[in-house]
Amino acid sequence: MADGIPEGARPTPQPGGYTYWVVGGDRALLRDAYHTFLRLPWPASLTLIALALIVVNLVFATLFYTVGGVDGVSGSYWDAFVFSVQTLGTIGYGVMVPKSAAANTLMIVESITSVIVIALATGLVFSKFARPTARVAFSQNAVIAKRNGKPTLMMRVGNRRSNVIVEARVHMTAGFTRESDEGERHYELLDLKLVRHRIPGLRRGWVVMHVVDETSPLHGLGSDDLARSEVEVEVSLTGFDDVTMQTIHALHTYTDRQIKVGYRFEDTLRAMPNGDLVVDLTRFDAVVPDETPRDSVASA
Repeated sequence: MADGIPEGARPTPQPGGYTYWVVGGDRALLRDAYHTFLRLPWPASLTLIALALIVVNLVFATLFYTVGGVDGVSGSYWDAFVFSVQTLGTIGYGVMVPKSAAANTLMIVESITSVIVIALATGLVFSKFARPTARVAFSQNAVIAKRNGKPTLMMRVGNRRSNVIVEARVHMTAGFTRESDEGERHYELLDLKLVRHRIPGLRRGWVVMHVVDETSPLHGLGSDDLARSEVEVEVSLTGFDDVTMQTIHALHTYTDRQIKVGYRFEDTLRAMPNGDLVVDLTRFDAVVPDETPRDSVASA
């Protein structure tokens, strides 16, 4: 065990900058291969498909090189590999041709394999390309500041695309590490009531707010209390893409280190002399001290 990490534990990085270490559990890599492929970035996905095709060709090249029986080749392994590529890709230049029963049998097997491999690769690429994704921006920090005379937990969320997320809905929960009356530590997850949980159309920005009053799980907690309780605020957003008309979703987590008590967001909207409005997205994450900063969110 190094640095308190159990042997065999698997790291799972979290958005807040820390890591969960998981011990045990069935990973089921083959059964979850499709799910894993869809989560991979495009360069990794295309590289994986290319490597799979190369491996298939190497296997058949080895078999062709072993049994022989291909006309128009010099007998090198490279020629066997090239012939396999032409067969798998249904190219057929006509220079290399199987001339023995063994070579013709391998050619038939590889032709059948090519139909399956190419169809599988095409399906994976199409599924990944057609999968609805959201480019939703969450502010780097959440803040707790006075709003209408009451301490309010706020965070910014915005659509990074030029389209509209129709019927955008937000759900927010807060997780606490608590100690029971019996002295056992446990994790408690509570819903946070929002001032507004949906808007007709999400464009560049929306400030999601939760009033920290007497009914709020955050009531009476200061910065030290948030850290002591290891508070995590998780925000989920769902809606419809107005272009594809498919459901999209996004998820973000704020740890106690990312909840700034006594700070507020800088304004991103500025009016021009001619009446036009300027949305300054460079200030999307900017926070400044509240006019009446306080280290506790207890009082309204």
